[in-house]
Amino acid sequence: MTESPEQQRPAVLRKRLRTALTRLPHWWPLPVCVLLGTASGLSYGLLASPQYEATSYAMAVAEEETDPAAALGYAQSYGRLVTSDATLSYAQGAAGEPMRALRSQVRSETSPDSPMISVTGTSDSADKAADIANAVIEAVIVSSGHVSKDTGVKLIKFTHAMKPDQPVSPSVPLGTAVGTAAGGLLGGLLLLVRPRRTGWSVSAQVPGPTAAEDHASSTDDRELVR
Repeated sequence: MTESPEQQRPAVLRKRLRTALTRLPHWWPLPVCVLLGTASGLSYGLLASPQYEATSYAMAVAEEETDPAAALGYAQSYGRLVTSDATLSYAQGAAGEPMRALRSQVRSETSPDSPMISVTGTSDSADKAADIANAVIEAVIVSSGHVSKDTGVKLIKFTHAMKPDQPVSPSVPLGTAVGTAAGGLLGGLLLLVRPRRTGWSVSAQVPGPTAAEDHASSTDDRELVR
């Protein structure tokens, strides 16, 4: 039974596609992946909402009868409590964000050399980022004040978080560069794992006989015939 032209068209298109792919150079995935990565990074940098960060600082201070070295250890401990549920639940009212959202909008850092705690708030609003940092640092300071008589160490606010002027991410040049690098890496990996085309072979070049060897061979043949 003969197929109609409409039924033969998909098979013809597939054959043409395979023929076109076989004619492409073997390194074609590399530039394609680079272009796709560049376009993706550029799109992310242009379309993603900007993020702002604001940071406030607190310092652990030892009381008169407390070893000053204890302040460093308590600063490390209070730094770990910044993202705890107790601290975030206390700060959510002043921060204007629910506790679930604050978990991803707050981070803290401490120094092994100084009793300093930094609290960074992140938001798509510059004012909100500063509010989050200040609310959380206040919550930590209040919590430390409840036990300062027992620990002999209290926290004091060192600096107030200010409204940031510029967003920290995303950056269009940085996003584009990261996308290009990721595309190049992916393209290179595809070239490494891609099987070679069928029909490729490597043959050794065998030199032909020299004129002297050819003459000696013909002489031996004549002697054998005699």
